[in-house]
Amino acid sequence: MDVYISVDMEGISGIATIDQVSRGGHGYPRAQELMTAEANAAIAGAFEAGADSVTVNDSHGTMDNFLQDALDERARLITGSPKAQCMAHGIGERHGVALFVGYHAPGGCPGVLAHSFSSLFAWLKLNGEYVSEAEVNALLAAEHGVPVGLVTGDDQICELAGRRLPGALTVTVKRAEGVTAADSLHPRRARALVASAAAEAVRNASTLRPVPIPERLVLTGGFQTAAAAELAAGVPGAYRVDETSVTCEVADPSSLVGLIGVWYATSAQAARSRLPLLGIH
Repeated sequence: MDVYISVDMEGISGIATIDQVSRGGHGYPRAQELMTAEANAAIAGAFEAGADSVTVNDSHGTMDNFLQDALDERARLITGSPKAQCMAHGIGERHGVALFVGYHAPGGCPGVLAHSFSSLFAWLKLNGEYVSEAEVNALLAAEHGVPVGLVTGDDQICELAGRRLPGALTVTVKRAEGVTAADSLHPRRARALVASAAAEAVRNASTLRPVPIPERLVLTGGFQTAAAAELAAGVPGAYRVDETSVTCEVADPSSLVGLIGVWYATSAQAARSRLPLLGIH
């Protein structure tokens, strides 16, 4: 069986602050080590359960965070950005199961470093509900017939995954104590749990089913500024709901991920255009 693993950083054990997840922060190099080690735990679990191959996608920020020499050499790594399928890039029909490691709660909800794809979005809603990256990526996996077998992160994303991703195992490696505060397991303890759950998810993959894809996919984005919303409303089929939110219906999960990417780019452009007014250079 071919196994797919998407790894984010905010949901890794021992990580809780902006300094840790931001390139250039004093805590970032250590966060890279923690992220790489927790990914290795999932990889080891997958191979222990009989995986024929493991593909890992670096899914955080600029998507080039892993210490590659320290990553389990049995796995293949997809690194760099932008990527057409973003956090689930490279997933396909050949994969028997997807594992989501180091994930976090969506923007607009409680959780450690909670956000949806970018802090440029205040929140994203799908069909009227706050939507997490795990759910969007699960839909993209489902488009390829791939079920999600595991989600790891803080208690908030694990509770959400338990409700919205039927059959997926969850591993809570820390408890949210605030937006940038966590009560975390020791990293070695967290890795042992992740490895065990990854192995169980791979062993049980044949019993899992992809998440159902809704008949309609209506994405609404809450933007940080009116300028960002104005640009986002320029996407064909999109319209403004109010000063800072825009909605648009898409045909399928691939288009959903594509729309999020376009809205991210327009938000970034709006942010850049405001810099001179703020006196930032």
